[in-house]
Amino acid sequence: MQLPSLLELEDAASLVHAAMTPTMHYNWPLLSERCRCDVWVKHENHSPIGAFKVRGGIVFMDDLNRRGDCLGVITATRGNHGQSIGLAARRAGIKAVIVVPEGNSVEKNAAMTALGVELVVEGHDFQVAREYAMARGAAEGLVPIPPFHPLLVRGVGTYALEFLRAVEGVDTVYVPIGMGSGICGVMAVRDALGLKTEIIGVVAEQANAYELSFAAGHVVSTNNADTMADGLACRTPEPDAVALINKGASRVVSVSEAEIKAAMRIYYTDTHNLAEGAGASPLAALLKETALHEGKKVGLILSGGNVDMDVFEGVLAERAQ
Repeated sequence: MQLPSLLELEDAASLVHAAMTPTMHYNWPLLSERCRCDVWVKHENHSPIGAFKVRGGIVFMDDLNRRGDCLGVITATRGNHGQSIGLAARRAGIKAVIVVPEGNSVEKNAAMTALGVELVVEGHDFQVAREYAMARGAAEGLVPIPPFHPLLVRGVGTYALEFLRAVEGVDTVYVPIGMGSGICGVMAVRDALGLKTEIIGVVAEQANAYELSFAAGHVVSTNNADTMADGLACRTPEPDAVALINKGASRVVSVSEAEIKAAMRIYYTDTHNLAEGAGASPLAALLKETALHEGKKVGLILSGGNVDMDVFEGVLAERAQ
């Protein structure tokens, strides 16, 4: 798989911007003071579904709709990808079946149901839900939408196109890695614009398959992905994503559950923004590596803000302990 070209990214941006306005990027003084560098946050938590994934669904569904004769689509998700596909399918008038694992976010499930999808709960984790979705899609003639696909990368890459064109001289960008579309989109824009920006992937210590894969130079799966940051909960990486990340990223770093929760609290106190675990992980990684970036300009991708109320209450409560 090749990364999308600048023309492909710009075409995708036209589709995305017909459905949503570009998200904002802000330089937050308190974050910059805390991290001892010039911190810029790309606020994908302000998209129509509260996460960057919406962009990929719009582009994927446009391509599918123009081909016609689609009985419906099916995909597996922990929430944000499912909302993206649900919103795009509703706009296109296409049936969407969304499969989530047991114990999935109650509020993300409610958001997907509100978009008119058929929500199915299956399996103990994302990988099992994904396998079920692919099998059901084949049996019922539904188009299976994987969590990583060139069209999804092209779509989500539009946030990086907005960001890196608007904020000049970014030395480093920290990007969360779930299945890999987001970081691949950022690398595509960096390369297409001819920039020297360093790109660092971020995973959870308890879901570190992409970190292991980066170190090994090939796909390494893990037995579990038990992290509160559900957007990072991958135990079986995508081979194409691994190949692209291993070629284009500087490194992949992991952050602990405590570090993710601390970053969620800091986003709230320093910017009054909600950040889900995956969205807060880039800040958590920067806070671990502040000594490497003193005086530099650093971008953080706040990929989503869809955190359940009870989860966030628990994160805030830990501060007082």
